[in-house]
Amino acid sequence: MTLRPRPAVAALALLVLTGCASAPRPTEFEAIAERAARYALEMEGKPYRYGGSSPRQGFDCSGLVHYSYARAGVNIARTTDALYRSSRRIPTAHLRPGDLLFFNQEGKRASHVGIYLGGKRFVHAPSGGKRVTVGSLSQPYWRQHLESARRLVLN
Repeated sequence: MTLRPRPAVAALALLVLTGCASAPRPTEFEAIAERAARYALEMEGKPYRYGGSSPRQGFDCSGLVHYSYARAGVNIARTTDALYRSSRRIPTAHLRPGDLLFFNQEGKRASHVGIYLGGKRFVHAPSGGKRVTVGSLSQPYWRQHLESARRLVLN
């Protein structure tokens, strides 16, 4: 006599095996970084303001990053230079939402920062007179001025 598995048992076995092969759940930090990216995107259209770090007063580039991570529940550095120092370089091929992009503008290394959103897009607070906006690494200007892609190091 040959035993054949019942269809329900076979389906359950397939479900269990497929579950093991599913994508891993994001780590706690990845979830925080993704939330920070979403919060930053919600600020699109807010005015640029040097030293600004709130929707009410406006944002400079590092103020937007600081505010977005604070809303996601993490206190991080406030200045572009300190953000650069508290992060580690990663290949652009490994970018995830919430990672930081540093740009070399006016000959100054890492003088501008934005938050990666995915799909080569990032949100940032550009210079005075402008508003928080979404940029693209596909645009020649941003590609040419990209200094490094970095991931925050949280203790």
